Amino acid sequence: MFKGLGAQRLVALFVGGCLLFNFPLLGLWDRDATLFGVPLFPAALFILWALLIANMAWLMERSAHKPRDD
Repeated sequence: MFKGLGAQRLVALFVGGCLLFNFPLLGLWDRDATLFGVPLFPAALFILWALLIANMAWLMERSAHKPRDD
């Protein structure tokens, strides 16, 4: 179905993102604390979202520079 290790890594990243933004793990950040004056829950959402996008961009750029042997 998915050819290549890059596609499999992107699927794994998608599944990991789905797990990160699901209730049990997302509930860990729902506290009455602040991070640099921002409540912890929205700050954690933004940081996790940014890390997910950065990982996806890194995977896409990394696979774009590899020569393909088809």
